[in-house]
Amino acid sequence: MLHSGYVIGIDAGGTKVAYGLFNGDRVLVDRFQHPTDIAADGPAFSDGIVHTIHEMLNRNGLGIKQLKGIGICMPSFLLFDEGYVFMTSAMTNIKDFAMRDYIAQRLPVRIVLDNDSNVAALAEYRHGAGRGSKHMVYVATSTGIGSGIIIDGKLFRGSYGWAGECGHMLATPDEGVLCGCRNRGCFMSYAAGRYVPQHVEARLKAGAKSVLSATENKDCTNVLKAYTQNDPLAVEIVEQMAHYLAVCIFNIYQLLNINLFVFGGGLVNFGEALFGRMRTEFDKYNHIPQPVYFRFAELVKDFGIIGAAELIFD
Repeated sequence: MLHSGYVIGIDAGGTKVAYGLFNGDRVLVDRFQHPTDIAADGPAFSDGIVHTIHEMLNRNGLGIKQLKGIGICMPSFLLFDEGYVFMTSAMTNIKDFAMRDYIAQRLPVRIVLDNDSNVAALAEYRHGAGRGSKHMVYVATSTGIGSGIIIDGKLFRGSYGWAGECGHMLATPDEGVLCGCRNRGCFMSYAAGRYVPQHVEARLKAGAKSVLSATENKDCTNVLKAYTQNDPLAVEIVEQMAHYLAVCIFNIYQLLNINLFVFGGGLVNFGEALFGRMRTEFDKYNHIPQPVYFRFAELVKDFGIIGAAELIFD
């Protein structure tokens, strides 16, 4: 056994909360998930986690003393060392909350809380597309845009814990769509799935012609469907997303000189339509002939619970 005792990894997102029970050899022995109560505040959300953990342990004939620790990933700005959540864009009532200490008072085991992009980076670096590399940047491309940074085999969290919030770097300061980060013009506001409907609606109101005008839900799924029909507005939206993602990635590359980028999240479903364009644009800006690798994440389903568990195995 690599470690004695069991570990629980929790992936808390805006749609679902997933739980994985791992034995000491990092083998997943039980998995459970339930819908996210996006209206819950910090204490209510944490109470739900505690309740589900007790149920999972009971179902597997385990007691709390057999649990080595619990790793939790949240889509939040949080202080890593303190396990303190400042704000959570997908669950707006979870804010200004000492989540780690609250849960630890109810479950007397080691609790480690981290940002979801950091956790995904850790999972992909150890078990997925980043295996064997020295440095890596994981880029979450989904409802939001974020990243997790691996330097010399270790997560780089920065001074407070939220290094890698590349989506909130500013592309057009004070211009464009207002993001949940409370700024206008960040990369997320141009390229993330959450804001695609706003850009579609704005162009339709400005007179653009598109099959999307007859579609009630103007989300990424329908934009991709329209793109495959060569719809001009859908093509324009995908080009916009590719442009801002390419500039964002190029800036990270210039800053950190890390040559491996691993992309995960729902936007990977766009495939070459988005990422092929992004790669072409990145190459247009990159004038130094050294290889830069773009890969898709390999741990499509369970990267969150795997990475959260790795926080404890550390």
